[in-house]
Amino acid sequence: MLDTGVGGLSVLGEVRKALPGAPILFAADYAGQPYGQKTEAQVAARVAGLLGRITERYHPRLACIACNTASTIALGMVREVLEIPIVGTVPAIKPAAENTRTGVIGLLGTAGTIRQPYVDELERNFASDKTLLRHAAPELVYEAETKLRGGTPDRKVLAAALNAMTERDEAMAMDQVILGCTHFPLVREELADVAVFDLGWPADVQFIDGAAGIARRIAHLLDGETFERSGPDRAVTTGDLDHFLALKPVLSTYGIDQIEQF
Repeated sequence: MLDTGVGGLSVLGEVRKALPGAPILFAADYAGQPYGQKTEAQVAARVAGLLGRITERYHPRLACIACNTASTIALGMVREVLEIPIVGTVPAIKPAAENTRTGVIGLLGTAGTIRQPYVDELERNFASDKTLLRHAAPELVYEAETKLRGGTPDRKVLAAALNAMTERDEAMAMDQVILGCTHFPLVREELADVAVFDLGWPADVQFIDGAAGIARRIAHLLDGETFERSGPDRAVTTGDLDHFLALKPVLSTYGIDQIEQF
């Protein structure tokens, strides 16, 4: 599983439920952050190159790009150059469109994600008769990682991100908010709490993501495979190892007990 940081843990948690016996390598490309501020060409080249080196070194049976920005930009390229199944993570527009009662959906993501043609295509295919309100909120990545490191997310930052989606009149009917970055589900409870108690949103607004669906897809592609874990699951980082080691307690709760430099 590849992510720019550790937002992909929200996907890993669901994969653990679907495939409890599967050995997993989690790769955090801290040295490449932030993907959302790079050009599409830069992101595609980095993701393809990094996944290529990872597959050469660790020989995984499947790779998951646990980052919405990387997936919406590089998924096609990576599938062309690697010979293993590649599963991406993209904003959960389809389930949001199926679940909405009002037809108004919010999408929180990074700037790199919400501007992608891939997202335009998802909207055309699954929500053409809905209203999709997009907002870039990269600051929520920091709040999610703050929480993972034992801190408290800033309610004002969360409120500002949510408020920015309600500037259009249609937003008054919004009943689904897509968490279009794998970091964002890590602060789902805080976002929902701020929405209701700080901003006065209806309590039935749903904050959704695609992690469970991604896990089901991975389980389907690996159906019939047998697994044998020869050692502890590991996480590697392209960035500063000491910075990553500070996350050891939370990584351990996801079954990762070995941390290394990539």
